[in-house]
Amino acid sequence: MAYVRKDAATLTATEKRRFVNAVLEVKRRGEYDEFVRTHLAYYSSDGERGLRTAHMAPSFLPWHRRFLLDLENALRRVDSSVTLPYWDWTHDRTSRSAPWTDDLMGGNGRSSDHRVTTGPFAHAAGNWTVTVGVTDAEYLTRDLGRRRAPIDLPAKSDLEWALKDPAYDTAPWDSTVTRGFRNKLEGWGTGRGSASWRNHNRVHRWVGGVMLSAASVNDPVFWLHHAFVDLLWSRWQSRHGGARYLPASPPGSGDAQRGRVVARHETLPPWDVTPAELEDVSGIYRYA
Repeated sequence: MAYVRKDAATLTATEKRRFVNAVLEVKRRGEYDEFVRTHLAYYSSDGERGLRTAHMAPSFLPWHRRFLLDLENALRRVDSSVTLPYWDWTHDRTSRSAPWTDDLMGGNGRSSDHRVTTGPFAHAAGNWTVTVGVTDAEYLTRDLGRRRAPIDLPAKSDLEWALKDPAYDTAPWDSTVTRGFRNKLEGWGTGRGSASWRNHNRVHRWVGGVMLSAASVNDPVFWLHHAFVDLLWSRWQSRHGGARYLPASPPGSGDAQRGRVVARHETLPPWDVTPAELEDVSGIYRYA
């Protein structure tokens, strides 16, 4: 039977406690840092050579779907009642709303160095030392809303702009495309400044701190954010009659993207699974 992923704002005190405890136990076992390493290893951009799977590519959505499932399975090995909650950032839009409570994600970082000092993932609590990152800091950092140059979280209208596009993705299958649901949701825009960060990317910018880097997994809110992104993919599929992942076939000979993107029935590293096999997960979980 499929289990249920719930809105973080609706979790009971017991559900929050069990989720947090499971995350902390996965961290204590050393498994959590492996997720950070995986995300770092597969964060490659347009300008790099070779295959792109996690970002700036059509496989952004199935790659993170499988990534979330791996973490969720690790949590459920600790506590079978736990599922990944999601953060609806079109509804809970302030630094004092869900999920920024002391019994879930904790709050904002302090103004001096953005160090998080509240909640279960504060370094001082003794359970959350950052050991795999892009800096030497051992503590979790956040700058919710970006104090010095404030930005807002994406609104429902920003999501609608993405959800109404009937194409999953379009050539050249990278961060430069202006059509297609995938990049409109992932959020690589044109121009400069905050206008160039849409939806998923803008949320990373709004949270700030470690969420700005390829080591963003070090902030547990990463999972709540991406669970909502995953939910949005499901909503897009329902709206467009089960529209499929693209490209259906690998780019042809001479195409600059040949060997750089994963087609529908090609294996999606680092797993032995294809995007096609990840399009329907209704037998595994559903969203409340």
